[in-house]
Amino acid sequence: MSRYTGPRLKVMRALGVDLPGLSRKSIADRPYPPGQHGQRQQRKSGFGLQLQEKQKLRFNYGLSERQMRRLVLDARRDKGSTGAKLGELLERRLDNAVFRAGFAASTVAARQLVNHSHVLVNGRKVNIPSFRVRVGDVITLSAKGREMLVVKASFAAPALSRPEWLAVDEAAFSATVSHLPDVAEIPFPIEMQLVVEYYSQRI
Repeated sequence: MSRYTGPRLKVMRALGVDLPGLSRKSIADRPYPPGQHGQRQQRKSGFGLQLQEKQKLRFNYGLSERQMRRLVLDARRDKGSTGAKLGELLERRLDNAVFRAGFAASTVAARQLVNHSHVLVNGRKVNIPSFRVRVGDVITLSAKGREMLVVKASFAAPALSRPEWLAVDEAAFSATVSHLPDVAEIPFPIEMQLVVEYYSQRI
């Protein structure tokens, strides 16, 4: 399944939650699903609730279904909670770290920075958005990346407050991973157990 490139606000309205990684816009003005019957009260089945929680993660972090399945399999290999590990792995993606540090206005914009080789990890260019950052890694921007208007705008007013697991130096346009992120630091309400249950029947 290819990456979603359609209307972002429409997706957030369908899922009933603001996804900061997908868009800086909010559904506050129309907090109901899109479409002619969007304002009717709808009951979701157990599967519907599981699917909704899974889609929140997919769209916020900009992943394909295949990428999500791989992450779930990686999370299962850990001895601890699968849901907690999955949240950690999602937050550790380089494109997400760039976004959470305030270098870009969304995960979508952060992925473009990474793909265009404007992001360095420990002084080396990394153009793989799914690269997993580790404790002690220093994320910086190239000279050209710092000059880009999107960086300056987002850095002046980041979409989210910066998480504790990233120590950001605004003057140097750098961020250091101080510790591994926790699932509680995902910036929107999510029921990870429902996501785990969804994939337990499909992997």
